[in-house]
Amino acid sequence: MMNTLLKNQVLSHNNTSRPLPFKFVELLFPRILVQQLRTNTLHDKHETKDRQPDNFFRLHKSKGQHLLTNPRVLDTIVRKSAINPTDTVLEIGPGTGNLTLRLLQAASKVVAVEIDERMVKFLQERASEQGLQHKLSVTREDALKAEFPRFDLVVANIPYGISSPLVTKLVYGEGYNFRSATLLLQKEFARRLLAKPGDSEFNRLAVNVKLVAEVEFVMDVSKRDFVPCPKVDSSVVIIRPKSENEIPSVNLDEWRAFTRSCFNKKNKTLGATFKQKKRVMELLNLSQMRESEGECRRGSNDGYDFVKDDNLDDQSDDEDCIAYSYSETELTMFKRKIIEVLKTSGFEDKRPSKLSIEDLLNLLSLLNGAGIYFHDLKGAENADNNTVLNRKDME
Repeated sequence: MMNTLLKNQVLSHNNTSRPLPFKFVELLFPRILVQQLRTNTLHDKHETKDRQPDNFFRLHKSKGQHLLTNPRVLDTIVRKSAINPTDTVLEIGPGTGNLTLRLLQAASKVVAVEIDERMVKFLQERASEQGLQHKLSVTREDALKAEFPRFDLVVANIPYGISSPLVTKLVYGEGYNFRSATLLLQKEFARRLLAKPGDSEFNRLAVNVKLVAEVEFVMDVSKRDFVPCPKVDSSVVIIRPKSENEIPSVNLDEWRAFTRSCFNKKNKTLGATFKQKKRVMELLNLSQMRESEGECRRGSNDGYDFVKDDNLDDQSDDEDCIAYSYSETELTMFKRKIIEVLKTSGFEDKRPSKLSIEDLLNLLSLLNGAGIYFHDLKGAENADNNTVLNRKDME
């Protein structure tokens, strides 16, 4: 009786411009719902909130609110996540709960982080209707600012706009010890994570993530499987943090700053990159900071921020140019020191996009050995504690 009533109500919208209430996005009639919701005025960007009827709400594409509605894809994500009955699963951006309900059935507990109050209420209602509310904990907060509780796995349809900082938070954040993260990401972003040296997509993001984790491709997902339909297709990947023994011995702050310098222009040779006056001045300043225990001619240096800059592989050489007061003689001598290391090690004519992680680690070690550093004194003071990375350091 209920199914017939719902079907009649869905079909009744064929000749009307009224928006469908998201209460009907229950995947009972996925093809009909997808067609109706894509063409409905619910997603008209010119509508105002005040014009929405009670019990209706509009999805915001600008906030990455795209609901995955394909049951086959949803089931595959859960199956590939290899969830144990005793696991606690972290879901970021659960939306109306199409994936959440499946996770609740497979896991011991689901911790969902959702910033939209409307989604939170709707998700809780759906879980309650299925008798699963006791297994669900929902936090209304920005996932980038939230302190995640303990979890065993991450399974999530990530909003495109926060993919990069969120992946960074998961693999480099403090206090997180999890087996894997199964993530639905924008296809282009996923390709960057999966890229290998020599691939056109290979960049700083791939280098930094793969230093501490393995990334596996699962499947592509058509944009037609979402409501509202995004402009691009998506892909599912699984990120598995490396074990303590698999993580190289390197200071993380120094590594991030080093890769930022190398991949500033990833298709330039390293010789060309490190001959730039701006780069030489920055590195000389850091060297002076270490020698003078933090007192340099310019003052404090904010260092590098991986979360903000991992997309800036090809930023302008003149961006963020900082003025330092060094003589031409000082700059020339320090520049010669850098080039000497690059020449003797055979890296001068190499391009970062062609180098493996092992190559980059080797080069960083050689530069550090010559007194050339990429991060400020604060990171250096803790080098003894952070040089040998383990799971705790990474999380």
